[in-house]
Amino acid sequence: MATNIGMMDGAYFVGRSEILAWINSTLQLNLSKVEEACSGAVHCQLMDAAHPGMVPMHKVNFDAKSEYDMIQNYKVLQDVFNKLKITKHIEVSKLVKGRPLDNLEFMQWMKRYCDSVSGGGHHNYNPMERREACKGGKDASKKSAPPQSARSSATTAPKSHPSRRSEAPPPAKTAKPPSSTVNVSAYDQQITELKLTMDSLEKERDFYFAKLRDIEILCQIPNISNLPVVDAIQRILYAAEEDASILEEAQATLMKSDSQKRKSIVNVDVDVAASATLSPRQRVSVDSDVHCSVSPLMTY
Repeated sequence: MATNIGMMDGAYFVGRSEILAWINSTLQLNLSKVEEACSGAVHCQLMDAAHPGMVPMHKVNFDAKSEYDMIQNYKVLQDVFNKLKITKHIEVSKLVKGRPLDNLEFMQWMKRYCDSVSGGGHHNYNPMERREACKGGKDASKKSAPPQSARSSATTAPKSHPSRRSEAPPPAKTAKPPSSTVNVSAYDQQITELKLTMDSLEKERDFYFAKLRDIEILCQIPNISNLPVVDAIQRILYAAEEDASILEEAQATLMKSDSQKRKSIVNVDVDVAASATLSPRQRVSVDSDVHCSVSPLMTY
């Protein structure tokens, strides 16, 4: 059973159209966008379809419009997760905003989980009957299918008075296909795809900005702020424009500090070697000189 699924799992590569078709066929709804399920009611009923009787459907609100009502639905969903020992984290604050990418990712996880439980089929589940106990469930069921009276009137309307209109040719405008509606739907799809791309880019930007901010805070620690490597990092961080010379200057600073360290190490080694060559009598004389150099005002 899939509970924790990695971001590179195949479940997160399922498209929006497939997700929408799965929701509408499973629950007999008529959703046109994944973010229309941001209220949490659809998620609750999907869990009810996967685990019949586990979800208290009388607590689910399909008519939730405010964030408060939506959060109540997610509380019901979280209780179900706790009962089933599902460790998936629900990012309620992001889902209730109706952002397409966040809702798509969570719905992709829901599909993977439901498929792992039921094998992709819910044969004995009646979604409309289960929604009758929910607040706004009947209205959601009515919206899922157009009324039959509208269909019958649409089919019978052109047949009225055929004898009067038999000699007159049909108007030319009625024969034109509804190209405007096709163009609008194509534009809507492009807008949705651009929103998904923008959300993904914003997440990536925020991620790398947080990393750079952590590096900046680390470089401001007093114990290491004077180190040459910290100075080189700050030069790159605070560079106003893209300039290749900034990186070269930082590398030159590090190389200069490295050479100075090597010189100091060589000097220390020379001093140690020189002191090692002194005879015991010379060492005593040096120590006595140091002892005599102490101020005579010192008392013991």
